[in-house]
Amino acid sequence: MVITTLTLGYTLMLFPAGALVDAYGDRPAMVGGLAGLALGAFGVSFATSYATLLVAVFVLGAAYATAMPSTNVAVAERAPRGSYNLAVGIKQVGVTLGSALAAFVVAGLAAYALGWQLGFLVAAAAAGVVGVGFLLSYEGSGGTGSLSFPDVGALWGNRPLMALAAGGFFVGAAVFTTTGYAVPYLEADTTATAAVASVVLGVTQLTGSVGRIGAGALADRVRGTAATASIRVLAAQSGLGAVTMAAIPFLAMPGAAVGFAVLGLGILGVTGLYHGALVALAGEGESGAATAAGQTTINFGGLVVPPAFGYLADTAGYAAGWDLLAVCIALGVACALVAGRLALAAE
Repeated sequence: MVITTLTLGYTLMLFPAGALVDAYGDRPAMVGGLAGLALGAFGVSFATSYATLLVAVFVLGAAYATAMPSTNVAVAERAPRGSYNLAVGIKQVGVTLGSALAAFVVAGLAAYALGWQLGFLVAAAAAGVVGVGFLLSYEGSGGTGSLSFPDVGALWGNRPLMALAAGGFFVGAAVFTTTGYAVPYLEADTTATAAVASVVLGVTQLTGSVGRIGAGALADRVRGTAATASIRVLAAQSGLGAVTMAAIPFLAMPGAAVGFAVLGLGILGVTGLYHGALVALAGEGESGAATAAGQTTINFGGLVVPPAFGYLADTAGYAAGWDLLAVCIALGVACALVAGRLALAAE
């Protein structure tokens, strides 16, 4: 229930956050989001009941919704010429590194008097300090100056963007399910111990970071616009993930570990190009809304498919679940290819 509430707050606030970024630029959203994260983390530390804990994590999720549209716009405005996709990939690595650092801090401080509460207090303080730093030193990019709900009709009329956003459902399905079920699968269906399975997941996250940076650097060297180049590399990268996913049930250790490392490159590594293409396909003043649309479909994929995977794993075995994910990724590739063709036709 806690994770669901967090995700709900995140998803519900994506479009309002995107509208804020399009209207006033990235700086207010970044500062406000960091303030909200500090407030939410502080609330988690001092929650006196399950209900107040849920309220606090909802605030955390809602505040985090500002991160993706604001950072996407910030990178698009400031990336060096010819290095746009690489810059987005590096930005996306920050998500993984930040998550790893947060987990280390919370776990490391759990042994002290306040336990996990101290970890969230440290997180709240960090968010507050960074927020003040942005407020004082970051100029930000401008917006339209007019706050309004995103023009859904205009977004819907952007056919390449809608095709790519539809593929986001399958990106979310693959990313959330792979990271959520890698350890249970390795423990249950291979000879891996819990410790080894955790290491495999860590390596998978690491190769995902490598994939984001490497794919971004490659896309910057592919002919075409920023959108079409990133979509081409994304489709090839996801195709590698689909083939590897289908092979996972047939791999024993240590081959399974190698397979998951490749999944990191082919699945976890696509998010940089995905977000870069969303912004590149967006119309003027619609980057925040486009990011919100694309991230919303990712979240829905992450909410819907993992339970279906778990049901298949329990009733038909893990192989059926991995086959489902392979099909999902293939459908995501198809969406990307359609988006690429539509983008080319619109040039």
